Amino acid sequence: MPTIKIRDTELFYYDSGEVESKQTIVFAHGLLWDHEMFMPQIEHFKRDYRCIAFDFRGQGKSGVTKSGYDMDNLMQDTLALLDQLVDGPVHFVGLSMGGFIGMRLAIHYPERLKSLMLLETTADPEPEENKPRYLKLCFIAKWISIALIVPKTMAIMFSQSFLNDPTKKALKTEYENRLKSLKRWTFTRSVFGVIHREGVYPELGQINTPTLIMVGDEDVATVPAKSERMHQAIKGSQMVTIPKAGHTSSIEQPQFVIDEMQRFLAKRS
Repeated sequence: MPTIKIRDTELFYYDSGEVESKQTIVFAHGLLWDHEMFMPQIEHFKRDYRCIAFDFRGQGKSGVTKSGYDMDNLMQDTLALLDQLVDGPVHFVGLSMGGFIGMRLAIHYPERLKSLMLLETTADPEPEENKPRYLKLCFIAKWISIALIVPKTMAIMFSQSFLNDPTKKALKTEYENRLKSLKRWTFTRSVFGVIHREGVYPELGQINTPTLIMVGDEDVATVPAKSERMHQAIKGSQMVTIPKAGHTSSIEQPQFVIDEMQRFLAKRS
């Protein structure tokens, strides 16, 4: 899979290639993960859509820079990627941090989107009461050991249903190992960009892009009430609650996410 020069960095991306429909789905991942969190969905949809998924700067296999991790700058990275890879508007899927970018695109660059699918995300800034806890986890990971923060981070990222399911043990171990492999000196830059982000809730009324909102019923990072709040603010949006899922539904309940995306896209293709 290739990298592409974007502004002051290089982004790693996956591109399934052109198909007859000539419609494109772009996948934007959540904090701490990378494009691979969408591989179950990509494997399904690449038969009928061109699927592009990329790693944000400082995450996955993309380049690490000293700055540029705020949400507006990441939106500009995404726009530059679209400029180089895609001709015309796309269906945009954003989970958590990826959703922060998707909403900003729909507000400021609506002509770039055919539809918007938001998973486990919020239009609000990070609650002040969360910041000390997340900053403490970052400090421990950077200066002591990443392994020490894995249990608490997994409990934020995944539902208890997933974590306690014996049939998901191997998958759970895989994502624990992914956390342990984070670059301890640099991943905190992305975390700071997320927890210090500005909210966009007052601007949601400007979104006219067809929008699907999905949220895990056990999400503790962006609780379902935040999705309901977005749903009420985005005209004509649809909202779906995903059973037995937390903050990473594309991995926890991949087929459910595929089915809901399929229903939504069938009306817009």
